[in-house]
Order: sequence, then structure tokens, then C-alpha cells
Amino acid sequence: MSRHDLNAAAFLDCVSPLLDSREVNAMKRWRHHLSVTCYEHSLFVSYVAFRIARRLGWDCRAAARAGLLHDLYLYDPADRSAHPGNQCLDHPVAALRNARALCPDLTDQEANAILTHMWPLAVHLPRCREAVVVNLADKLCATLELIQLYRTRPIQRWLPQPC
Repeated sequence: MSRHDLNAAAFLDCVSPLLDSREVNAMKRWRHHLSVTCYEHSLFVSYVAFRIARRLGWDCRAAARAGLLHDLYLYDPADRSAHPGNQCLDHPVAALRNARALCPDLTDQEANAILTHMWPLAVHLPRCREAVVVNLADKLCATLELIQLYRTRPIQRWLPQPC
């Protein structure tokens, strides 16, 4: 078995119950960055955060779960009536609320990573290394999506495919 296959299997072991949920699958309905859906972006962030945390010997399960749930806001971001103010600042709070409803076992590290993933734009500070990893993974993945490198073949082959 290749190292990629081992990483993909370990990653899917962390997030597969979430990938089967109606709430996570609802993220497929909304575009997030250009042609990338909120679901695709969150899966990308989740896998990158998992790989970084695993490489560093940190809690890769928490990083993977928080990465997947960090944008679980479940509304159309273009609809200004769906959130009270600035989407950039509002959506982490909504995502955390939805993640807590979906995952009663959400850890403090996962909650902090979800709430703080927009730092330094948001006021909440990352308070654990898993939150820092999700924050960095989110910035990296968003950049690759915005410069339209996300759909390139090497990146698509690198990501695990959920069952």
C-alpha cells in the first residue's frame, strides 16, 4: 500500500461519519470560491490540515474534523438576509453552532479551530495548534482555489475520494 493510500485511509477514518451526514453534504449546494463548492473547499482544507498535523505529531483527527466543519454555515452567502452582518465574520460563528449541533462530541480544539479560522480578520484567536493548522490550511487552499489551481490534475489526484 502506498503512503498516499495510507494517508487517505487514515484521513477517511477520521471524517467518514461526517461525510455521510446530511449537513456536510448540504455544503455541496453553495459555491465558495469561484467554481469550488463549500463542500470541496472544506474537504480540501480538512485533508491538508490532517496531513500537516499528522506530520507534526499533533491531533490529526481534530484537525481533519475541524477542517471539514470550519465552513458548515449552511446558508447562501450571497443572500444578505441569511446572516446578520459581514459574511467573513459571521460564518465562523454559524459554522460552530452547526458543528456543535451535528457533533455533540466536538472537542475544545475543534471548536476553537472552527471559530478562529478567519484569523487575523476575525477577533477570535487560535488557542491551540490544531486551530493554527486549520487556519493555515484554509488560507493555502483558498489561495489555490482563487488562482484556479485547485482543479489541476496533481491536486485532484492527491485528495482522497470519499466513498
